[in-house]
Amino acid sequence: MRGRSERQAEMLLAVTPEDFIPEDHPIRRIRAIVEPALQELSPTFSQLYSETGRPSIPPEHLLKASLLMALYSVRSERQFCERLRYDLLFKWFLGLNIQDEPFAPTVFSKNRERLMDGGVADRFLLAVVSEARKRHLLSEEHFSVDGTLLEAWASQKSYRPRDEEEPPAGGGKNPEVDFRGERRLRETHVSRTDPEALLVRKGKGQEAKLCFMGHALMENRSGLVLDLLLTEATGKAEEEAALAMLDRRSLPSQRVTLAADKGYDVGWFVEQLRAREVTPHVAQHQTNRRSAIDGRTTRHPGYALSQRVRKRIEEVFGWLKTVGGGRKLRYRGVRRNQFWGSLAAAAYNLVRMANLAVQPA
Repeated sequence: MRGRSERQAEMLLAVTPEDFIPEDHPIRRIRAIVEPALQELSPTFSQLYSETGRPSIPPEHLLKASLLMALYSVRSERQFCERLRYDLLFKWFLGLNIQDEPFAPTVFSKNRERLMDGGVADRFLLAVVSEARKRHLLSEEHFSVDGTLLEAWASQKSYRPRDEEEPPAGGGKNPEVDFRGERRLRETHVSRTDPEALLVRKGKGQEAKLCFMGHALMENRSGLVLDLLLTEATGKAEEEAALAMLDRRSLPSQRVTLAADKGYDVGWFVEQLRAREVTPHVAQHQTNRRSAIDGRTTRHPGYALSQRVRKRIEEVFGWLKTVGGGRKLRYRGVRRNQFWGSLAAAAYNLVRMANLAVQPA
């Protein structure tokens, strides 16, 4: 028998968004980790906001919203605010009632600068890592590092000569530009859309793109991200970022290992690791050259183990680019994209920790 479409009628029900979220939904395990982490940041929020004036959107809502955008691949703040109007899971995660109106997209841009000034994204990532340490999920001795190219929010047409005074004519907002045969160097050209983005290519014969570099430091036990750093795509960005991430971490007193691919097999970098009492488990690069890694490192069985485990860091970059929305960055400049990167890395850790919580010991 064919069913009939009934007209919806207004009803008053004593329900909350909590009633619509299944008890076994993974988002519940994620929220159980997020709430204590945000509680640790409460003193930081108090310092960033004035005690007088009109109340603003709670910063906890903005951070939770950024996490939801990464977890559910929401491409923009405007799309998120539109979805927040009718998505009960989003309202539940933010602690809103069913009838609460969503906040405007401009709330993100107006408050992002304040949160970036306080280093809130990096602090939140550290709070999530601290929660993982309490659950005994971290390795304190064995780490891996790697970098990847992240395409900037700027087109090839924006890469113009530095001394050019007038923009190309014709085409309106999308002018016709022919740079075939033109040598475009960093010293002579710059992107008018994002001056911090640099023109690089991943390998010979591949297309050159305006990119930033994303660097991740991973612990080898559970594959969790301990630190994520975005930099300009310079020639030595990977090695310099690896040392910077090591220096801003409190390494244990015992000797630790750092695994990396053959791109890090550079003499000065290996020497810097040994000076920090870090054993360089770097893949040997022996193509027409002599590797900086010798037999005193490769003869140990732990070297082969580190080389096998370090490849899991590619899962981090794969998640950040596909689910987290980092295949083409949505912000301009290193500073704003660093804010996104830290929160996206925290979201990856939350998913990983939620999955580990249900796996058999």
